[in-house]
Amino acid sequence: MKLVKAKAGEIELEGFLNMPANTTGIVLFAHGSGSSRHSPRNQYVADVINSGGIGTLLIDLLTQEEEQVDIMTRQLRFDIPMLADRVANVVDWLHEIHGLPIGICGSSTGAAAALVAAAKRPNIVKSVVSRGGRPDLAGNALPHVLCPTLLIVGGDDTVVIGMNEEAKQLMSCETKLSIVPGATHLFEEPGTLGEAAKQAREWFRQTLS
Repeated sequence: MKLVKAKAGEIELEGFLNMPANTTGIVLFAHGSGSSRHSPRNQYVADVINSGGIGTLLIDLLTQEEEQVDIMTRQLRFDIPMLADRVANVVDWLHEIHGLPIGICGSSTGAAAALVAAAKRPNIVKSVVSRGGRPDLAGNALPHVLCPTLLIVGGDDTVVIGMNEEAKQLMSCETKLSIVPGATHLFEEPGTLGEAAKQAREWFRQTLS
C-alpha cells in the first residue's frame, strides 16, 4: 500500500493505492458520511478485494480543510454532485495512469456518488458495488448507469433496504440486490462485513476480468 495524490480537477486528493501482482482491474473506493481512507472497515474490505487479485484505491473525497468544515457542518458529505465529479475525475486519473478496467465501491452517500460517476463515465467504469449505500440519492443518474451493479444491504437495515429496492427499479443495467442476514447499516455484527466484502470481491472478479 502506498500513499498517492490523485488529480481531481484543480485539486489533489490523497489516497492509499494497493496493486497486487498481475492485477486484472482496480477498484476505487468512494467513502461516505464522513468516512475516509483510514476507516478500518474500508481497509478491511479493500484487503479482501486485493486477495482476489484486484487493485484498490482508497481515496479521500474531501481535502483536509474540507474535512474540518464537514465535521462541524456535515454538509459536504451530502453534496452528491461535488463528490460525484471528484470520483469521475479520479476515475479519469486512474484510467490514464493504469489503463485497467475500473470498478467503484461506494458506501452510504459515497454509493450515490459512485453511481453518478458511473453514469458520467460509461465507457470507463465497468462495475459498481454499493455497501449499505444510498443509491436513491443518485436521482436522475440511475437510469443512465450502464455497468453491472451490486447493491449490498444489511438485513436489519430495513429503511435502506426499501431505498435500494426503489433505486433498483429505476436502473436498466444488470442490477442485483443482496441482503446480508442479521446485519445493520454499518455491518458491525460478527461475520457480516466479511460476507459483504466477499460478495464485493466476487462481483468485481466477474465484472472486471
